Amino acid sequence: MSENTRELVLDMLMEVTRQERPSHVVHSQMLMKYQYLEKQERRFMSRLFKGTLERMVTLDYVIGRFSSVKVSKIKPVLKNILRMSVYQILYMESIPHSAACNEAVKLAVRRGFKNLRGFVNGVLRNISRNVDQIPWPDREMEPELYLSVIFSVPQWLGSYFIETFGFNQAETILKDSLAVHPVTVRCVDEEGVQETVKILEQEGVKADPGVLLPYALRISGFDSIGELKSFQEGRYAVQDESSMMVVEMAGICRGDTVMDVCAAPGGKSCHAGGKLLSMAQGTGDQGHVYARDVSYEKVELIEDNVRRLGLPNVTVQVRDALVLNSEDVGKADVVLADLPCSGLGVIGKKPDIKYRITRQQITQLAALQRQILSVVQNYVAPGKTLIYSTCTVTPEENMENAVWFEKNFGFKLEESRQFFQGIDGCDGFFIARFRKMEPEG
Repeated sequence: MSENTRELVLDMLMEVTRQERPSHVVHSQMLMKYQYLEKQERRFMSRLFKGTLERMVTLDYVIGRFSSVKVSKIKPVLKNILRMSVYQILYMESIPHSAACNEAVKLAVRRGFKNLRGFVNGVLRNISRNVDQIPWPDREMEPELYLSVIFSVPQWLGSYFIETFGFNQAETILKDSLAVHPVTVRCVDEEGVQETVKILEQEGVKADPGVLLPYALRISGFDSIGELKSFQEGRYAVQDESSMMVVEMAGICRGDTVMDVCAAPGGKSCHAGGKLLSMAQGTGDQGHVYARDVSYEKVELIEDNVRRLGLPNVTVQVRDALVLNSEDVGKADVVLADLPCSGLGVIGKKPDIKYRITRQQITQLAALQRQILSVVQNYVAPGKTLIYSTCTVTPEENMENAVWFEKNFGFKLEESRQFFQGIDGCDGFFIARFRKMEPEG
């Protein structure tokens, strides 16, 4: 790989670690911006960027074992140079150790650290020579430190997972977050899955069936999904099967009015809109989906998906879910409340989440979810449905909130499902379906 690709990866890492930009956004923009690079180079950049982020705690642990300077004292740029270089040494067999070391030194010099090139070279050469003698934490004697270092999570999070799920399940969840998974897509034409598979195969894409739903596919063997003609034509949407289950469990009927109160990027709204269109069957009773979110930036993401998938029965609106819209009270057959959460069910796709979330934030998010539910429950018509969902696995944000909601409002909990990554074949996700009680008399 050229020196330039490593420098681009360094810039991407700095955007995430210093500017706190979401890693999936930085990665998507890289794929779009550098389309002129060879596919091999972009694959290298993707692997190095995502891998370094995923393994950051592990990499810092190793650097700390071989550095005379505490990791916390190393300048941010140098720290990221070391991280990405150690990742190449430990996890990228196709990269010679000497190349990883030499390119790191050159990169440090180009970034103004000529006087520290000896430090960079010394740390990396030392790790390279002793890669088989790294003293990893003991699984039995130090279970919390073991989970933290081996699966690259803050130690408090490893402890929290052990406390909540027990060691074995915690290990399963965290191990899955580092596994390589294909991209899951939802076929828009639920009856034409095999046709979509054939089209994908013609594009050189491998397509395997999903595990939960017949219209889900798991695809691999492509560089950027946005470049595939089948994607541009709206044949499918990128969506995890756990997320698809939201609309499945909602029990949407022909002609329903659906309100998706925190809709960005629009996967569930588009799924609901598509189901309503297929149910209409030429009757003209297409139903309607109101896809809402709090900012114009978020709404633009929804609009992009609605436009690509060609859904005339989805209206996109800027609305704050915490503010009651009195004109909508009692108007919805289905309210979808997929609310802001800690995101611990999707740390495999968005690894920066696990480094930023705190125990206090989990408590704060659970409280925010209750505030939003208190408002949006007003939109549900008597006898109709509210779906509460999150992409996390914490009891505070999931079942505890579901129990609280049923206790404090006129709704009955009809069904709930908790999905775990590494166990259910999908992202970590929670879904609860409530029915609004009819007024007595």
